[in-house]
Amino acid sequence: MDNLFAILLLLLIGWFWLDSLRAREIAVGICQAACARHEVQLLDQAIALRHLGLSWRSEGLRLRRVYRFDFSEEGTGRRNGYLVMRGLQLEELSFGLPTRIGDA
Repeated sequence: MDNLFAILLLLLIGWFWLDSLRAREIAVGICQAACARHEVQLLDQAIALRHLGLSWRSEGLRLRRVYRFDFSEEGTGRRNGYLVMRGLQLEELSFGLPTRIGDA
């Protein structure tokens, strides 16, 4: 019985690790595309996991991850944005920038 529990625990850890890598890879791609669309530069070409939790919606239980990233509007300053993924789907993306008239 202990061996079965250990195997299940290892499988769960392996699934979580692979799912986290996939979610991060998708989030980086979304972030890079959004930065290009907003004409800002993604700094360090990286995002950082800030929060991990569970989200229960009508679709069921999903992992909810909040990533933070740094970007620059003109190449000199450094600003923060965040990206929220629920499962492998984008839930929210914010640059904290004012909306331009042409973007609305």
